[in-house]
Amino acid sequence: MKRVYNFSAGPAVLPEPVLKKVQDELLNYRETGMSVMELSHRSAPFQNIIEEAQSLLRELLSIPEDYRVVFMQGGASLQFSMIPLNLLGEGKGADYIVTGSWSKKAVKEGEKVGKVRTLSLTEPFEIPTYTPEDFSPESSYVHITSNNTIEGTRFDQYPDTGGIPLVADMSSHILSEKIDVSSFGFIYAGAQKNLGPSGVTVAIIHDSLIGKAPDSCPTMLNYETYVKHDSLFNTPPTFSIYVLKLVLEWVKKNGGVEGMQEHNERKAALLYDCIDESSLFHNPVTEKNRSLMNIPFSTGSDELDADFLKGAKAEGFEFLKGHRSVGGMRASLYNAMPLEGVESLVDFMRKFESDRGGC
Repeated sequence: MKRVYNFSAGPAVLPEPVLKKVQDELLNYRETGMSVMELSHRSAPFQNIIEEAQSLLRELLSIPEDYRVVFMQGGASLQFSMIPLNLLGEGKGADYIVTGSWSKKAVKEGEKVGKVRTLSLTEPFEIPTYTPEDFSPESSYVHITSNNTIEGTRFDQYPDTGGIPLVADMSSHILSEKIDVSSFGFIYAGAQKNLGPSGVTVAIIHDSLIGKAPDSCPTMLNYETYVKHDSLFNTPPTFSIYVLKLVLEWVKKNGGVEGMQEHNERKAALLYDCIDESSLFHNPVTEKNRSLMNIPFSTGSDELDADFLKGAKAEGFEFLKGHRSVGGMRASLYNAMPLEGVESLVDFMRKFESDRGGC
């Protein structure tokens, strides 16, 4: 079977060695006589899996000792509700920097819980630098979406909040480049882009932010529940955590986060250079805020975009259609996307332009 190049924004491409490992162990995980999908979450084999996953994530991201790593369900979308339910103190508010579609959704959920103050962009594809003076001293936290999957933007410099806990949705770029975890109070990410398959969400929480939920907070929406029970209060997404562990092993084997960043910068530069040199394709994002993971581009013509997408699919490039709110095309270059996939896409783009009289 010939595998296609999967440019989906998520669920996204997984490393082929990981898929083969899953295939090899699917019926009999480490001589247990069972599939990993059949293992009890209380069993010793699964306990080892979840502990290894936590340990690997700590190692790869250099997570300090005063942070907890937990695994949950519900995706980043559930975190939009859990964060204010846990952290939005009575009589206080929170600042949300709105840089795209997902941060707008986070604001909507936050407003259901308490007072939310929004900071919006003056230019849609350019994220400014933020200083402590930009935030309310009464804020319980400052929330950002650090990489915008739909718009193809990212922070080139994280906000200086002046000591207010910084909360970041890193779903679409966690493990793709180095970060200083100690600069954040709370980091969360849906796994289905760089960490593994859909079904599990990772959160990295500073000790100071645990136990702040009011008594009215439902048990399963309280971060303290997950911390106290090592993410095993109820049945977690066992299979997704298992695959996540394999992905983390693959990242470590391939140079860790530093290796991923070098790989991703090379891929992104290849595609951005092609777009910038083209007289047909364009990208709207200012250079300093360009995402390494999600690269939107278009011809400016709906008809030509549709023609491009049709031809790309025929050549084995899948899920290049841009989000409906933006249009055009979008190539997501997550860690597991091989360099060869981007090289092949660039070759196709240049041929497409040449066939239409371009350079």
